[in-house]
Amino acid sequence: MGKLLERLMDPARSGVYRVTRTDELRDALRGGSLAVATVDLQQPVFEAFARALAFPDWFGRNWDALEDCLTDLSWRQAAGHVVILEGNEDSGILADVLRSAAQFWAARGKPFFAVFVDPEKRLKLEDLFRAA
Repeated sequence: MGKLLERLMDPARSGVYRVTRTDELRDALRGGSLAVATVDLQQPVFEAFARALAFPDWFGRNWDALEDCLTDLSWRQAAGHVVILEGNEDSGILADVLRSAAQFWAARGKPFFAVFVDPEKRLKLEDLFRAA
């Protein structure tokens, strides 16, 4: 198991991060036990999450409902979750909801990582890893 996958399997390191590109991240996740979803933030945010994570019909398409679904995910059986966010969403509310979900899962011993693809490093987020 590589260092990046080890990090992603550690619930204590769950959180909201950024990467400048996804190739190393996707390589690390290939064949692993973590559920991976890519959210296209060029689409309306609630629809993008509902589509990428196959949210149930009861999803209410608002911030509270998004947090409810992200802290349930019972329909996605996995050792943990990695959500890759591509696009231009820099909403503080979204980052707060994702942090809350990460804390929820970490407290239950399950990793949850939300990773924004940010090639220009505009977002004030910690890097998931240092590129070689």
